[in-house]
Amino acid sequence: MPQSPLTARCDMTTPDTFAKTAGVRGRSRLPDIPQREPDEVSQYDSLFKHGNSHSLAVHLGNPDATLVEADRWIVPDGSFDKRWARYPDLLVAFDVDPQSYEASNGYVASEQGKPPDFVLEVASESTAEADLNEKRDYYAMIGVGEYWRFDKTWQHHGAKLAGERLVNGEYQPIDIEELPGGSLQGYSAALNLHLRWVDGELAFQDPATGRRIATLEDERARADAERTRADTAEAELGLEREARATEQARADAAEAELAAERARVRELEERLGLQD
Repeated sequence: MPQSPLTARCDMTTPDTFAKTAGVRGRSRLPDIPQREPDEVSQYDSLFKHGNSHSLAVHLGNPDATLVEADRWIVPDGSFDKRWARYPDLLVAFDVDPQSYEASNGYVASEQGKPPDFVLEVASESTAEADLNEKRDYYAMIGVGEYWRFDKTWQHHGAKLAGERLVNGEYQPIDIEELPGGSLQGYSAALNLHLRWVDGELAFQDPATGRRIATLEDERARADAERTRADTAEAELGLEREARATEQARADAAEAELAAERARVRELEERLGLQD
């Protein structure tokens, strides 16, 4: 029986065989991914409308060697076959070359010298089966360290939140705990963050602080608060300046009145002196 492209690739490539190829940056540029189905766009927008990918990139830092990307192909080497290649909704990779990623229009493991550390798929009716089967097998073959799935409704993946860690070439489930209020949480060792399902929204929680990492809304709120504080401080400074100016005007008026009074006294003394 002939092998499928994915099976053939599994025989050829293991997570330990990605020796970084020197001097091949951008040697093979991958094509753009296909246009998303409407239900994919809806789910994707629902996941990232609060700027989760941007917030995650800011939180992880080190942009010169860290990728937080989406919607580009992941391939083991420079060759490309649409029958087996896959693209994730979110990819995170550390100690890599973002310029090579841009030049290749995707993640080429042989150019980066390693597979991605983390991949996340967002459930939609049109992609759910692939998320649970073909993509899962493909990411395991490539050697993606953690594979996470997020389902706003649980109706497509059969679970609202699921994570798996690659162990000896096979994915093993990551514990998901239910929190008070119905939220779900799992720990990503790759990101050193908790992933949370909260009322159909994805949240990244910092275990060191117990707080959600800042979202675009948080950043806007912080910027608004700082702007308000600055405006208040400027207004208070203006009032202080006005008060000082008023006080100075009063002092000047009092000094002028005193000078006038002294002048009147001198004038009176002079008149009295003439009379004597």
